[in-house]
Amino acid sequence: MLNKLKPKSEFSRNVLTLMTGTTIAQAIPIVISPILTRIYTPDNFGVFALFIAITGVFSSVASGRYELALMLPRKEEDAINIFVLGMGILIVLTSVLLFCLFLFGSYIINIFENNEIGRWLYFIPVAVFFIGLFNLLSYYSNRQQHYKDIAHATIIKSVILATVQLVMGFFKTGASGLISGQIISSFFANMQLLKNIIADKILLAKINKVKMIALAKRYKDFPKYQAPHAMLNTFSSQIPVYMFTPFFGLTAVGLYALSTRIVFAPLMILAGASAKVYNQKVTEIYNDKGDAYGFTVRLLKSLMKKIILPFALFVIFAPDIFAFVFGEAWREAGIYTQILSPWLLMVFVVATISFIPSLLNMQKKAFMIEILYTLFRVIAIGIGLLSQNILIALAGYSIVGFLMLNYNMWWMLSSLKKGD
Repeated sequence: MLNKLKPKSEFSRNVLTLMTGTTIAQAIPIVISPILTRIYTPDNFGVFALFIAITGVFSSVASGRYELALMLPRKEEDAINIFVLGMGILIVLTSVLLFCLFLFGSYIINIFENNEIGRWLYFIPVAVFFIGLFNLLSYYSNRQQHYKDIAHATIIKSVILATVQLVMGFFKTGASGLISGQIISSFFANMQLLKNIIADKILLAKINKVKMIALAKRYKDFPKYQAPHAMLNTFSSQIPVYMFTPFFGLTAVGLYALSTRIVFAPLMILAGASAKVYNQKVTEIYNDKGDAYGFTVRLLKSLMKKIILPFALFVIFAPDIFAFVFGEAWREAGIYTQILSPWLLMVFVVATISFIPSLLNMQKKAFMIEILYTLFRVIAIGIGLLSQNILIALAGYSIVGFLMLNYNMWWMLSSLKKGD
């Protein structure tokens, strides 16, 4: 009976494996969120959101984006050398980041007009290292089709994150519990994925400095275009946190952070799992001169059918849902969700197929699009700041995001069709 319920296609089975782990991992923070919102204040969530925003910008480029190149070479020898190359870049970047924070930490505190983030500045390089390492390990495991290991690591990370945040929260440690949970959980998730690489002594013996230099040159477009693109993309997505902190305060940032977190969690379960398997599958189809465009379109249609109705119902009743589940103090977060819903939906769609520019070696144009996207976002939020109205700022941010991501989707699909 159970065998009949299993998906028939390999792609669907792999997605299900990743989704099972990711669903459990994402469900845990969602389940405990009503507790977290009662033991942590919106201000605490605001500090946590700012920490994640700063960390995210650097972790997005921590390994020079060479983790994306792990999917491309045919030889495993090349893949392991790219992995080690990414590790070397990661170590250098986090070391430089720590040094810079010692020099300019006080300036960062003044920019955000927030002393609370000061005590956590020097933990940012640690968080960046763990996230960068997880990205490398996850992509390498994805190449090896170790989907169960990725799922297990994701679950371990979520369980430890929830445990630390709950325990420290009950002792009223402020944002310390939220941030400590993030760092500690990342460490244990990496240990889960690292064991497969360490165990393969034959593969490790093939690590070669000359080979790494050659591969670094072959895939130079990743640090040249993908890295600044990814950094700009992450910065762009966190613009509300950066700009709201000094102008509207940590409470507004905390409300915004929860509103996006609760919606993104279920959407990214499906998008993240689908993207991991999609990256591997579309690369295989494209290299074999198959119909990569048709495969991508069918995937997007299938995903939209699954999410559009529950997404619409949640958005309609968002303020009441937030007030009931998280407490009346968080009702406004539901209003934020309603305003941001067009952008949130398109983020899900584009995130699923965001590997296409890497596949087609079109990182340069993708970067140029991101520059325009960021500029329009800053202008949109700037209008809201001038009007001193956060709802206007959010509306402008959402509209710009919706329009730009629609263009991005059209461009990627058109390019993939031509590439076939």
